[in-house]
Amino acid sequence: MSRDAAPRARRSRLGGPLPHAFYDRPTEIVSRELLGAVLECTTVEGVTRGVIVETEAYLGPHDPACHAVAGLTSRTAHLFGPPGRSYVYLIYGMYWCFNAVTRERGHGSAVLVRAVSPTDGLELMRRRRPKVKRDRDLTNGPGKLCLAMGIVGAMSGASLRSGPIIIRTGSAVPDADVVVTPRIGITQAAEWPLRYLVRDDPYVSPTPASFARTSYTP
Repeated sequence: MSRDAAPRARRSRLGGPLPHAFYDRPTEIVSRELLGAVLECTTVEGVTRGVIVETEAYLGPHDPACHAVAGLTSRTAHLFGPPGRSYVYLIYGMYWCFNAVTRERGHGSAVLVRAVSPTDGLELMRRRRPKVKRDRDLTNGPGKLCLAMGIVGAMSGASLRSGPIIIRTGSAVPDADVVVTPRIGITQAAEWPLRYLVRDDPYVSPTPASFARTSYTP
């Protein structure tokens, strides 16, 4: 079984957790500015970390693709805040997806983290996903990264400053290195350009050939 070389170029001194005020802003801004931040998950098996390289914004009750349109339910309760909390939900009855809650309490918006570039705990990620042949495929999708990092539904609602999931300050990604596309895998408001990714990063999930790609403009 072949493996990519372990990605160490990004690794640096560990930054502190992002403040809750970081998330209490428009979701599109948070989604773009999470690029370059470090996602960390601690379980009994160990710690895994990765640099966030792809996100999607889900804007709240006026966004047809956002879970907030269903209102406050047992499934969506943590989506409604407060900002800086985790929102973890199940798709296809099989895969967890991790989101960072944004804006004021009660609004119902969040950023879906779609891909990370691993920096710590790579061997643990490989053990959790033993059938994956290339390291770049360990975490290049929202369900994949949750499997590799050990993120599960029981972690939903926790503060992103105190764990078990923490998002830490990383290295800023220049605007020139950010690409914007429509969101992936949805049917409502599918054309909205709310997916943000680091240009040419090998850990970004595949972009459909038909998708428009534009450079990020603040």
